[in-house]
Formats: sequence, structure tokens, C-alpha cells
Amino acid sequence: MTSSFPASFPESTVLGYPRIGPDRELKRALEAYWEGRSDRAALERTARRLREDTWRRLAELGLGGLPSNTFSYYDHVLDTAVLLGAVPERYRNDDDLTAYFAMARGADGLPPLRMTKWFDTNYHYIVPEIGPDTVFSLDAAKPLSEVREARALGLETRPVLVGPVTFLLLSQAAPGSPDGFAPLDRLDDMVEVYGRLLGVLAAEGVGWVQLDEPALVADRTPAELAAVEAAYGRLGALAERPALLVATYFGSLGEALPVLARTPVEAVALDLTVDLTVDPALGTAGDVGLLAGKTVVAGVVPGRDVWRTDRDRALATLHAVRERAGRVVAGTSCSLLHVPYDVERETGLDPALRDRLAFAEQKVAEVVALAALLAEGPGADAPRRPAPQAQPHASGARATGDRAPDEGRAPYAVRAVAQAERLKLPLLPVTTIGSFPQTGELRRARAALAAGEIGEEAYERLVRAEIEHVIAVQERLGLDVLVHGEPERNDMVQYFAEHLDGFAVTRHGWVQSYGSRCTRPPILHGDVRRPEPITVRWARYAQSLTSRPVKGMLTGPVTIVAWSFVRDDLPLRDVVFQVADAVREEVRDLEEAGIGVVQVDEPALRELLPLRRDGQAAYLEWAVAAYRWATSGAADHTQIHTHLCYSDADEILAAIDALDADVTSVESARSRGRVIAGVTSGAGGFGRGLGPGVYDIHSPRVPGADEVERLLEEALRAVPADRLWVNPDCGLKTRSHEQVEAALANVTEAAARLRERLHRGEAGRRGETRPDS
Repeated sequence: MTSSFPASFPESTVLGYPRIGPDRELKRALEAYWEGRSDRAALERTARRLREDTWRRLAELGLGGLPSNTFSYYDHVLDTAVLLGAVPERYRNDDDLTAYFAMARGADGLPPLRMTKWFDTNYHYIVPEIGPDTVFSLDAAKPLSEVREARALGLETRPVLVGPVTFLLLSQAAPGSPDGFAPLDRLDDMVEVYGRLLGVLAAEGVGWVQLDEPALVADRTPAELAAVEAAYGRLGALAERPALLVATYFGSLGEALPVLARTPVEAVALDLTVDLTVDPALGTAGDVGLLAGKTVVAGVVPGRDVWRTDRDRALATLHAVRERAGRVVAGTSCSLLHVPYDVERETGLDPALRDRLAFAEQKVAEVVALAALLAEGPGADAPRRPAPQAQPHASGARATGDRAPDEGRAPYAVRAVAQAERLKLPLLPVTTIGSFPQTGELRRARAALAAGEIGEEAYERLVRAEIEHVIAVQERLGLDVLVHGEPERNDMVQYFAEHLDGFAVTRHGWVQSYGSRCTRPPILHGDVRRPEPITVRWARYAQSLTSRPVKGMLTGPVTIVAWSFVRDDLPLRDVVFQVADAVREEVRDLEEAGIGVVQVDEPALRELLPLRRDGQAAYLEWAVAAYRWATSGAADHTQIHTHLCYSDADEILAAIDALDADVTSVESARSRGRVIAGVTSGAGGFGRGLGPGVYDIHSPRVPGADEVERLLEEALRAVPADRLWVNPDCGLKTRSHEQVEAALANVTEAAARLRERLHRGEAGRRGETRPDS
């Protein structure tokens, strides 16, 4: 075999880098483009500037291997679909960017592709559709252009691509595919396109290509492992290609490691921070010795947390890998997409806490420093920053085993009677998930309050006025269970973190969630306590404005922890139960304030599910127990709701049912009823209220009343009418008031039509509808 690649890999690298911009420049450019306030040329200028700034900064920090093709206008999986020509016919358009954003966000009359979580992270990816007739065609413009952009700066880069096996395993069968078809069935055709791409990159003089295969750290069947070996056997045998780095992360390779070791790829990246493959402290080598003769990119700097790396431990791991596997490169455990840019900007944090933190820029510096120490050999020393240490806490008094036994609530049948008597809701009650659009005026006022430019009283006047407006809109549109709209909240997790002991929040710590949507994950660094009620006064005020029930809106303990950067000195279970204590206290106080419906959201329940089956049952057991602890103190006549979205909730229906919420709302419109299909199959045994979303709020399109009615009719095939709720897929914060009011008007119209039909006996196929509902 002849090849055009160099003999060695650089001494240090990262598997990816944030792309939204330190000040969310890409978010602003995207939204201006979508709203017609700027053109494509302006968007492309912003994108190019962000890419160039990233490469320059990584080079300034001394990083050896610079990644490219990690930038995206929306999502790197969607980019891969475009690169491979896997664009469903209904989205094809003469304007490539219009087609791209239609797949991501939808267009008039055209729903977007499904969106779900990227493994066990809070990043969302667009799910490709692959069918037996999908015609693949290579479009290498994006990776080539980024290689050339970097070269114009005098820098060589390594294009990063989603690998063929992971891409197909994350795809879904296209509509109309025959029974039994799986996207992985198209692997041979896919590998042919990847082979052509590698030839194009080799002709461009690219030395290395990174193919990301994180799907290999989950349980894989023998057939899937055979597909891995076949794919990389073929790609490795190409006569002209760059050298191949197969990057794996979010766990250990396990049975996939010897499979990759047998292929002719030149390098493998291992995540050595989670489920360690090599742990010198235990004196074990795992299977890393199988990679002798290959380069190992040792992910010893965590890419998903914000704590400074324990340099001694990381360096020992690097030495251990080198002893057993040959050449080793210092790297991050995964892409730094999942952390903020630069901790040095967080001047408002307690200095003692800030000194323990490392964001993306600091992690790159850690990788470079570790590579230098590794090059010096064993015994090398250098000025060390102290390893992160837990702040003083009294966790022994907060252990989960110290809680009094929970007797739980009465059975659902008993609670349902008490709630029906109290709430007096119609058949197919209509509600929303919680948030309403956050106006520019609200956001500016919140920033002015934080800067001391306005007082608390002026800010609260604005919040009260917005609550009054939201309640009036819902009453006018005919919703049955109202929300206060959450105008006082910046984020469903950060808001609670700001009111709980044990958390710190940042000003610039933005992390991309999807597209232009960013969050600032709080930093959970100490024991969690609730000094005082958090949501009660706003819920009480909203309820005072209407005779209809208003939901108290809370974020669940698993989600608060999952969407924070969490201390690593306690088991995650104990941290979640500390938060559950605080949520339980808040539920109690909402009840005492007269709130009859309390929603405790757990959209991250599926997200935290371990990727390996052997850890899943234990996780679900304690995660469900934490939720039930948080909510089971409520009286029978208090209706408890929960909400899950964009995380393949159909895979854990039994656990969702075990939460024992009276009503569960789930994303459904964008995923074409996956959860409903699971309920129909009996996988979860749902016996409570269910609200499959009928309005995809992540798209700007407004669904028509006929469309919503069809979705409800489909839901009625699985859910009895007296347990079916009508609601959007998620909160409405990211939409405009005009979009929301138009969509909710159609939702309530569709529910009213169907309700009337059910009352006349023209529907209700199961015969379970109460005529007096």
C-alpha cells in the first residue's frame, strides 16, 4: 500500500473546539440571517472570522494538531449528511443554505428532520434519514474550504468528520423503508463515498483525517462490530489517503477496541477520563496494549467538565499508555464543544472557585503542558497548579440514606378522582409546557438589573406586567391549564441555581445546545440547600389573575444536575438527591400557596442514561427514586406533571411511567410519534395522563389546526381520551409572540373540534371516554 500521509502525529491535540463564538457571535449572525436583517455574505464573514480566530488562538497556545471542519452553522451531523448527499428529496432546493436550514428548522409547510441528544450530552443533533434508495453523492466543499482557509493563515489542519458507522447508527430509516431495513445496511455504499472523500483530501495534501466513532463506546452487536472492522479495513487499504485517526469518546471501547486494533488505521483516540481503559493507580493496563504499533491519542484532559485536570494523574496515565501501546499523544477526552471558552473572563466568580476551573482555553493549555512533560520523560517536573479540591462540606449529614422512608402518594386511580373534583377540566385539556417568549425588553431589563442600572422594583413591575399579558392571552385563546410564562427566568436550570446554595453561575460561560441556542450551565461545587422559596410568589400572583388553574413550574433534580457542571467529589446519586430535597420543599410551598397543578420537568432523564446496559438499571432506579422523593410529598388532589423532550424518551417508557407523575408531556410532533408508538406497543404500560406534543416549537413554522387534529387523532389510537392532554413539544421561550399566539389558536381549535366529535360519539375508538368529561 502506498500512502501520502506523514509518519507521525503532532504531540498534542484536541478533538474539537467551541464554535458559537466567545460572545455568541454566530448565534447573532444566524438569527439576523433567519429574520432577514442580514444576508448570506454577512453570515459567511462572521463564520470565517470565527474559524480563523480559533485556529490562530490554538496555534498561539502551542497546540500541535489543529482540527478543522468542526465549525457548523447548525450541527455537525447535519453537515455530514450534506457532505454525503444524504438530503431527503423534499428538502432539496437550488439554494443549498435554504435546504440546509429547512432540514434543521423546517420551512413553510415542511417540518424539519427529527432532533435528539448527542449520546449522553445536552447537545442536540439533527437525525439523518437513510433509506434503501438514498443516493449518496460526495460534496467535499466544506472540509476542503476549511483546510484552505487555515493554509492561508500558514496553518495545517486535520479535518474532522463523523465516521461512517456512527453516522449510520445515529440515522433513522427514511419514511417508506421496508420492514427490517436499518441504515447500517447501506454501509458498503457509505464507505465508498468516504473513500472518495479521503482521496480528494489526499490530493489536497491533507496529512491526517479524524473520523469520530463515539457509537463504539456503547454496547454493539457482533454484526455491528463486524461492520466496523469491514469499514475500516476497506478505508485503511486505500492506496492514496491521509492517515486515519479514529476518535472515540464518552466511555471506553471495551469489545470494540480489539476490533479497531485489527484494522490498518494509524491512530485511535481513547477517552481516559470516564470508565478508564488505563488506570495506573490500580496497576491495570486494560486492553490498550492491543494498540501497540498505532498512535494513541490519550484523552486525559476532560472535555465535558470544567475542573482543572489532576496533572500528576494525567501524566502517569500518559506514561502508562506509552509503555503499553507505543506512541502516545496528549489530548482531550472529547471535543471541547461541551465547555465554555475562557474562565479568565469570569471575574465575578469567587477567586478560590475560579482557580479550580478550566474552560476550553485552559484545557488546551493543559494538553500542551502535559505533552511537554511527557516529552521530557518520567520524573519530569514543572510548576504545577493545584489539582481541584472539593470545598468544605458536610456531606455525611446529607447522605441519601439518612432520609426518612417515603410512603408515597395514593394510587393514581384515587388521585385522579381527587384531582378531577378539584380542577374540573374538560376532555382533552389544553396547556403549554411552561415558558412563553422572552421579549427583548425583558432580556435588556434583566441585564440592566445585573449591571445595577435599574432597581429590583422597576424590574419586578415589568415581570408582573408580562405575567398579566401571558395570562390574558391564554384565557383569550381558551387554554385550560395556564402558566405564568416564566418571564423572571433566564433559563430553566440557571434560575434555580441562582437561588440555591452550592451553585455558582457565570456571565460568559455559554455552551451550544443546538443551532443558535446556547445555555450557561451552572457550576455545582458544594452542598445544595434552598434558603427560601424560589417560585412561589410568581405562581401565586399568576393564580390571583385567573379562575383557571395555573401550573407551578419547577425543574427536576436529575435535569438540574445534568445541565450543570457538577462537583466530582461525591457520587452523582447523592448530588441529585440533595437537589431533590430542595425541589420537594418547593413543591410543598407551592401547595401551601394554593397551587393545584405542579409541573416538575425531567427532560434529562434519558440523557443521563449510561451508554452501557450494565449501568442503566441502577441509574434508572435511583433517578426515578429521586424524582419520586421530590414529588411524593404532594397531596392527592395536587396534580403533578412532568415533561421530557428531544431525548429518545421512548427507550425508557417503563422508567417514565415509574416516575408516577399524574400527567407526562413528551416531544412527539418532530419525531413523528415515536413515544406514541411505544405506548401502543405496551412498552411502558402507561396508565396515567399523557400529552404527546402537537406543535414543534424548535421550528418557526406554525402548524395548522387540521395538522394538529390529525396528530391528536393518531394519539387517540394509543391513549384513551380521558387521559390525553394537548400541548406543544416544549417551552415557547425561543419563539415570537406572533408565532406562539397563531400556533396556540390552532391547537385550541383542533382540540375543541375533536372534543366536540368525541362528545357526539364520532370518535373514542376504545370506548373509554367518559360521556360527562
